Amino acid sequence: MNPPFTITSQILSLVAEISEKVGNIKAFQQSGGTDHKRDDLRLRRINQIRTIQGSLAIEGNTLSEEQITAILGGKTVIAPLKEVQEARNALKVYGQMERWRFAARDDLLRAHKELMLGLLDSAGQYRSSGVGIMKNEEVIHLTPPADMVPTLMANLFSWLRDSEAHPLIKSCVFHYEFEFIHPFADGNGRMGRLWQSLILSDWHEIFAYLPVESLVYQYQSEYYRALNESTNQADSAPFISLMLGLVLNSLQAFIDDTPQVTPQVTPQVGKLLMVIRGEMLGKELLALLGLRDRRSFVRLYQEPALATGLVEMTLPEKPTSRLQRYRLTLLGHEVLRTISCQG
Repeated sequence: MNPPFTITSQILSLVAEISEKVGNIKAFQQSGGTDHKRDDLRLRRINQIRTIQGSLAIEGNTLSEEQITAILGGKTVIAPLKEVQEARNALKVYGQMERWRFAARDDLLRAHKELMLGLLDSAGQYRSSGVGIMKNEEVIHLTPPADMVPTLMANLFSWLRDSEAHPLIKSCVFHYEFEFIHPFADGNGRMGRLWQSLILSDWHEIFAYLPVESLVYQYQSEYYRALNESTNQADSAPFISLMLGLVLNSLQAFIDDTPQVTPQVTPQVGKLLMVIRGEMLGKELLALLGLRDRRSFVRLYQEPALATGLVEMTLPEKPTSRLQRYRLTLLGHEVLRTISCQG
């Protein structure tokens, strides 16, 4: 049985915007030099700390980013033991994200066991009793009976494996359905956010450390409101829209924080960028550039443009195909605009 959700025009627009920004980030990462890679690793570490701090703060943990950084470094932190344990567990689990398979139920249980180690007797096991989600001493969501949880989770993972929906949409739907089922006695919020990041990181590695959780923390009221609206409508569209908006904001913040390394553009590559229109064959580019020697074209124009991520092949798996065409990447368009302004 497929989870009920509607793909609205707003959702489609957000998916397109996010995909464009991910492509932009990928192009910059591919074109960056040693300094860029070092800065990227630094930002990964910072953002992972922000992710963990945000996710724990939503659950009432009061540790700051500085304290979590200190725990990561093995230093002693003066704070409630439970909160320190929560941070240690989260650091370990997020540090092993490459190990978890997003479509494997057993990996979800193992991750929950490590996340709740020393905090919950039933860590790594589905709940054995009913749970009511409270807000201001009022039950706002009565979860499905405990004996239904294994079947509901099995169905959800089956859908996750087989669905052809875009990973951005699948991640949000899974997150919402996971919170609706509330499969564990505790730690459901942390696990839902972790697993959405895991699903997205399978699509692009940046989502393994993008601090979406810190924005969820800032917009907690909207987060819970979207969960409730989706439940009331029996359609997770409101939650999908909210989460995609937060993902988009996180990507923009990442771009703003990342040193933008513009590759060195030789005069030949600059000329190539200026003649490409849409997707073009190599012989068409050769003619537009007024060149006769194909080997010089490949060595001085084509290869440097491809290596710096300014131009890409339409058939990268068949680099020597006679049908091969070339087009500007997002980074190529940005550099071309810079060249045009300077001209």
